[in-house]
Amino acid sequence: MSYTRSAVLPVTPDEAFALITQPERLRRWQTVTARVDLRAGGEYRWTVTPGHVAAGTYREVEPGRRVVFGWGWEGSPDLAPDTSTVTITVEPTDGGTRVTLVHEGLTAEQAAMHAEGWSHYFTRLEKVAADGDAGPDEWAAAPEQLDHFSSAEATLAVLQGVLRNLTTEDRRKQTPCSEFDCHALAEHLFASVTGVAAMAGADVTTPREGSLENRVAMMAARAIEAWRTRGLDGMVPAPGGGEMPAEVGASIMSLEFLLHGWDFAQASGQQLPVSDEVVAYVQALADPIIPPGRARGAFADEIDPGAEATPLQRLVAFSGRNPVTP
Repeated sequence: MSYTRSAVLPVTPDEAFALITQPERLRRWQTVTARVDLRAGGEYRWTVTPGHVAAGTYREVEPGRRVVFGWGWEGSPDLAPDTSTVTITVEPTDGGTRVTLVHEGLTAEQAAMHAEGWSHYFTRLEKVAADGDAGPDEWAAAPEQLDHFSSAEATLAVLQGVLRNLTTEDRRKQTPCSEFDCHALAEHLFASVTGVAAMAGADVTTPREGSLENRVAMMAARAIEAWRTRGLDGMVPAPGGGEMPAEVGASIMSLEFLLHGWDFAQASGQQLPVSDEVVAYVQALADPIIPPGRARGAFADEIDPGAEATPLQRLVAFSGRNPVTP
């Protein structure tokens, strides 16, 4: 069976093609992370929602007009990567550009499930074309099943949303970390992602060009993918020397992404849209890393968050952070 969906977007064909193929555009409406080799025979890997990764191979690429790629899900016994076909055509029309998707090679059950998914994301595609950003994806906010990796992807999605809205005026604004303004915190985050990727055996370097959001997203996606490949068994090199359990090393990703997302949001006057379920999971991951009531490494002593504190406020107080004073 097949599923077809079409939408008219108020953008040019080239802009519409970019929205469906470029990682920085895909993250604004359909994916948490996206790795793309846009050529016939090139591979792609999209984390659509935390814990759900679509992957396959591009079969045909006509820039500005058409793209055909294999579709399936990592870890799926019923629809593995490259076992169905998605064709997206882009054509000029009155009012902008018509984008038409045809998804073929599905069973009736798969077609029904993908119809729900494509409908959800085409609604977000229409919004991003009109407004520039579709906003946080409710499907990514509270993953069905949280583990070390889906938690890292969920918190990365939160961080990316904040980084996307930073301006040049925010560069020198103070964050809750007294030694970091936003620029220094970004440099710290680059180093942290490089270090945590190295624990899993990956060599991740900081891209020289692109937005802050794009550079962090590309680095973090590689780090998470490396950890998914390595797994959580055994020991890994610790940042200060020696070793630590792999489970603790992988936990650092969620903690870094969420806490530094809060830091950037505080500095720039943004809200941090994160679900209580994700915060609770990260809090549990933080317990072995930040012992309560003790300063350790980069973390100050725990702060009393108050009786009415939200789960997020309790987590940041646990890490020794105070909100930025306006």
